[in-house]
Amino acid sequence: MEEKQPIQLDERIHLIDGFDLGVSERTGSYVINEEDLTIVETGPSPSIKHVKEGLKSLGFSLEEVKYIIVTHIHLDHAGGAGLLLRDCPNATIVVHPRGEKHLVNPKKLAASARAVYGESFSDLFDPIISVDADRLLVKGEGDTLKIGPECTLEFLDTPGHAKHHFSIYDPVSRGMFTGDTVGIRYEQLIREGVDLFLPTTSPNQFDPNAMQAAINRMMGMKLERIYYGHFGMTEKTNQALRQVSEWLDVFVEVGEQIVAERKGYDDLAQALLGKVRQHLREFGIPDDHEAYIVINLDMKVSALGMIDYFKKLKQ
Repeated sequence: MEEKQPIQLDERIHLIDGFDLGVSERTGSYVINEEDLTIVETGPSPSIKHVKEGLKSLGFSLEEVKYIIVTHIHLDHAGGAGLLLRDCPNATIVVHPRGEKHLVNPKKLAASARAVYGESFSDLFDPIISVDADRLLVKGEGDTLKIGPECTLEFLDTPGHAKHHFSIYDPVSRGMFTGDTVGIRYEQLIREGVDLFLPTTSPNQFDPNAMQAAINRMMGMKLERIYYGHFGMTEKTNQALRQVSEWLDVFVEVGEQIVAERKGYDDLAQALLGKVRQHLREFGIPDDHEAYIVINLDMKVSALGMIDYFKKLKQ
């Protein structure tokens, strides 16, 4: 797989493509060039070789990395944390309070992911390496982290996608690193002039009310940028947040209907995919567009999360 040069977003922030799932523009790691060199998101372990190569091409050594921040501990965002940390002797991993124990002992996390990804698990996520507790820094709602003379990052507790999820506000760019909590951005469609921002409602802690609260909170902050875990940055922040809010309502409505009809996960995934196809056809996007490689997977994972959510409501 041919390495890509990191994407320069401004004079201090670059984005490294991690080729998650073997697909370009799926999951990325952000490099913030401040006095304390900081990485936001590692991706899964197979992405770490790309992260290292990206740092090298930017002129940074692994010894220079001071902080590795993971928005949440799902394996496509933090599965490679232990592997990267092993080669970054001066780095500390920053994690949500609910995520700390899972980085120290990732067995439960790995088991949950294995249940979702089945036989593909090893190729997508191995190896998963535990992190020593003394190399972790826990940050929660209202906490800060100074990484440069004029840059103090701020942490917001943003559940909805997962309870172990925070978002990170960068005051210099007036941007938010949002992980998965306010959705996914599809770079493959951006090139076609189509902005699509969909919620990601994966198992097993999806909560539409908490997700909407996070969206509303960010709407009120008048952000100038949103940095997505999947994938890239937008400056169309109001449009992005409004759109993901509208799609969240669609997802829940379709989910309620499928559950009421006593249908299952496959039916819900297909119904969600149908809604997205219908929407994209209006913009001239063909049904065989490359974006559907990841949209198909996203609808399957989101369907699992919503079926799980509606089951819990009945309990």
